[in-house]
Amino acid sequence: MTDNINAPLANQKSRWQRMKDSDLWWSFTRNKPAMVSAVLLTLMIVTAFAAPLIAPQNPFDPAQLDLWNSELPPIWNADGQWPYLLGTDTQGRDILSAILYGSRISILIGVASVFLSLVIGLSFGLIAGYMQGIIDNLLMRIGDVLLSIPTILIAILVSAVVRQMLPADFRDYAAAGVLVLAITLSGWVQYARTVRAQTIVERSKEYVQAARLLKVPSRRIMMYHILPNTLTPILVAATLNFGMAILTEATLSFLGIGMPPSQPSLGTLIRLGNQFLFSGLWWITVFPVLQLCLLVVAVNVLGDWLRDALNPKLR
Repeated sequence: MTDNINAPLANQKSRWQRMKDSDLWWSFTRNKPAMVSAVLLTLMIVTAFAAPLIAPQNPFDPAQLDLWNSELPPIWNADGQWPYLLGTDTQGRDILSAILYGSRISILIGVASVFLSLVIGLSFGLIAGYMQGIIDNLLMRIGDVLLSIPTILIAILVSAVVRQMLPADFRDYAAAGVLVLAITLSGWVQYARTVRAQTIVERSKEYVQAARLLKVPSRRIMMYHILPNTLTPILVAATLNFGMAILTEATLSFLGIGMPPSQPSLGTLIRLGNQFLFSGLWWITVFPVLQLCLLVVAVNVLGDWLRDALNPKLR
């Protein structure tokens, strides 16, 4: 009986040991920029989602805003006040709290848009590469049209059109969903083209031909045989595109067609603070910009490491 109880623990230890002995872990532990970026990204994500517990203020609650404490400088300044470590804006909103809550919105939009782009891109890529013919030509021509237009222009067009179609009272509530849709429509093409190319290669291999001779359904062949062999380049692309999605959201919010001031993301905070940049209230803009830069740089460094670690030619 004791052996049966300890068996799962032994399996868990063996899995952990196998991970520690893997080439990916070896590469990660010997890449200091990747390790620093991973720690920094983890810290930013944890603090963003723990914002209700650690933030001095809820910037979404007007009852917690105090105009008497507006335009306060950072705490190390002579006029700074506790607990406003990074100062306050013109409405009395704590900058640190706004950054934490804004980072959570930016991260959620980035994750949702990358996930939705992955689902659409993987589906279209598998279907186009496996079926080929008219379906392949139709899906790839749609992708070519989208690739011929700059990503930010597609996002601006989709965001502006969808927002105008919604009732005025509902636009602020649907702002996050509109941004995810806008970024997704311009981001799925890269995944689809990558998966299509991999699928065409895998489709001609013997194990797929054997599965087709055995009358295995096409859906099962694509999902359980071809898809796992296409995930390596997709994983790298998704990591890098996560940072690009956050930047796209920040750009749209900075242009005024993203998140509203009542639900500020990092882009919205930068747009609002930019109005006071040259009036001496530099902290309203500088600290959100630093947070955005650190977030995107950490993601990109991890993406670069993952691309090199999964490249067999560099081993």
